[in-house]
Amino acid sequence: MPARMEWSELVLALLVILAGAELFTNGVEWVGEGLGLSEGAVGSVLAAIGTALPETLVPIVAILFGHGAGDEIGIGAILGAPFMLATLAMFLLGLTVVIFSGLGRRPSHLEHDPGVLAQDLMYFLVMYALALAAGLLHVRAVNVALAAVLLVGYALYVRRHFAAPGERKLEAEAAGEVKPLYLGLALGRRGRTMPIALSGTQTLVGLGVILAGAQIFVAAITTLGDRMHVSHLAFALLLAPIATELPEALNSSVIWARRGKDVLALGNITGAMVFQSTFPVTIGLLFTDWKLNLVAGVAAGIALAAAAVLYLTTKVRGQLLGSLLLVQGIFYVGYVVFVLRRI
Repeated sequence: MPARMEWSELVLALLVILAGAELFTNGVEWVGEGLGLSEGAVGSVLAAIGTALPETLVPIVAILFGHGAGDEIGIGAILGAPFMLATLAMFLLGLTVVIFSGLGRRPSHLEHDPGVLAQDLMYFLVMYALALAAGLLHVRAVNVALAAVLLVGYALYVRRHFAAPGERKLEAEAAGEVKPLYLGLALGRRGRTMPIALSGTQTLVGLGVILAGAQIFVAAITTLGDRMHVSHLAFALLLAPIATELPEALNSSVIWARRGKDVLALGNITGAMVFQSTFPVTIGLLFTDWKLNLVAGVAAGIALAAAAVLYLTTKVRGQLLGSLLLVQGIFYVGYVVFVLRRI
């Protein structure tokens, strides 16, 4: 059995990454405030950038500094975020809707723009399926070409996303969601105006904390994987999103869905799914062999299946019930059982 200290190191790494992500995201949002951007743009755009950075930095650190196990840990972290978003995050969102609708505090269905939601899911399905295909083909030229396709595809997605009518609703819900600047509170400064140097300093500090936590995480995963004879990829796939994606998913499901800000809650998750299927995957395609074994392939396949269920539900039913999202949890539990049976 691994020593307690090694598990403590892993927990410490996750907590450090989580703290750094919170500092960075909060700082980035206030940088936007300092630049005079609208509250909607700050909440829906800069918050998305801030929350996407940790899950991008973890695989980068793993690939560059993880030595022998670096590629496995990097690929696991890259695949883990979209897998968790399409399954566990959607389940938590549905559970929140079911609970609060049962208490009479909100409707049992989620308000959303079917066109925007379908667009997000379709982009994810297409781009992530291409990434899975590349991981099974193992052709370097295909990886390089696909990396370019994914980046261009994401740029087109962003352009179409902000041109969609539903974006106005998303920005309206995002307005006012920016938390007070933590560094400002620590220095006794309050209010809606903060020096941009202060928010910039907090952003850089948050970035440094994330990088430090990522290095601790990579070292802990490497040691535990070796001791337990468990795939480093599987470890990273299941554990990395706990610090990089799960807190934001909980924020979306518990807080926004409870307040009835369904467009923002859904858009935050599906938008992150699209990002995770493009930019982090591009890093994997260019800087690793991108060879997906059975554990990785099954995770990617389950993520695609879970997203396909959501897409078909949106297209066929139009209305999205919270109870239907509970099905996504079955996908997550099924994969965890699959991994545990292989240990």
